[in-house]
Amino acid sequence: MTGSTGARLAPAVWALTRIALLLCVTKVIVLPGPDVTSDVSVIYRGWSEVLRSGTYPMSDVTWQYPPLAALAVLSPALLPFLDYTSAFFVLVLLCDGLVLGLLLRAGRGKGRSAAGMWVWVAGVPLLGTTAYARYDLMVTAVAVAGLLAGVRHPRVLGVLAAAGALLKVWPALILAGTAPGSRTRRAWTAAAVTAAGLALGCALALPGAFAFLGFQRDRGTEVESLGALVFHVARVSGWPGRVELHYGSLEFLGPGVELVSTVSLALSVLALGWLLVWRLRARTFRASTPADAAFTAVLLFTTTSRVISPQYMLWLVGLAAVCLVFRDSGMGLPAGLVLLATGVTQAEFPFGFDNVVAGDATGVALVFLRNGLLVAATLIACRRLWRRTAPGAPGAPGDDDETGSGDGIAAGRRRAAGESERLDS
Repeated sequence: MTGSTGARLAPAVWALTRIALLLCVTKVIVLPGPDVTSDVSVIYRGWSEVLRSGTYPMSDVTWQYPPLAALAVLSPALLPFLDYTSAFFVLVLLCDGLVLGLLLRAGRGKGRSAAGMWVWVAGVPLLGTTAYARYDLMVTAVAVAGLLAGVRHPRVLGVLAAAGALLKVWPALILAGTAPGSRTRRAWTAAAVTAAGLALGCALALPGAFAFLGFQRDRGTEVESLGALVFHVARVSGWPGRVELHYGSLEFLGPGVELVSTVSLALSVLALGWLLVWRLRARTFRASTPADAAFTAVLLFTTTSRVISPQYMLWLVGLAAVCLVFRDSGMGLPAGLVLLATGVTQAEFPFGFDNVVAGDATGVALVFLRNGLLVAATLIACRRLWRRTAPGAPGAPGDDDETGSGDGIAAGRRRAAGESERLDS
């Protein structure tokens, strides 16, 4: 399939798969497993009523989102001719189409590829109905728009990164790979100013804007997370703990859970440390580097999280799609692993979620496979990002030798500066 043929075919495939998703979330087609749309029809709608009363849901421990999430919850009011749930699905569909359009446009031209568009077309339906029954697709659209705009407009990247962070925190990571110098200064300054302004506005608009911080802090180890595998296996040996609904998700409660949760947090801190070291060592910045770095960063924090909810896969699918817009991206294999993990995630939730909660062989196998794919994608992405950007790494471009001599590092700096100038032009 040629690039032009693929570009023409993708919208048709997108339309067919999204019609199927809409038929499922509106229950024209009823799928096995729990009803994933209740988050919208019950929880989101309930929050919207609280927000309209003039306060954030301060007394609800399941409200664990930054203050700008209120806009996503209230957004169905934009379509007053539809009921809340239907309006939400339509708005998610529009955001889905927006991402497709951005990737279609970005994939044209020299050094670009339609592969990113196909990652998005395939990745969303691989997650199934969960993709349309959470507001994460809206957040992903903001992050994708920020990364693509940032190729030429770093300030726009900063503004959208800040807005995304106040929707669901993780989009702040799309700033991780901005080229050093003026591009980083402009993007990060715009992000800081925008975040401060939006946070202040939210705090003044309604009480309880930052109540979510305490609720998020107290979360434990969710049954689908990497750390949960410890207890899935331990239950076979008679571990006396249990699975209960806790802070809005099914978590393990019992001996050792606090320790595993602490280890997960420590791994996230180590992930942050690795990112900081990479940032200090990186010298070669291509057009694809911001997307590659953002994808790697979100992989790191998703994989080490105490909670790996199914909708988190949308973040990774969106960022993987942006990476593969650039032909020189090194993230092809990690992106493929993420697509596989997304398909397994739908098998695990909603179809096999009873097995996961029960901890039987099928449930444990699904969690192990999904999380194993994420670990593999994370390690490969980290290795490729390092090798392609850091001096002294075997195979890193711009090094005169594997030790990273002074001349090689200087040459890398000059190339990075030249690339930054080309991107600004």
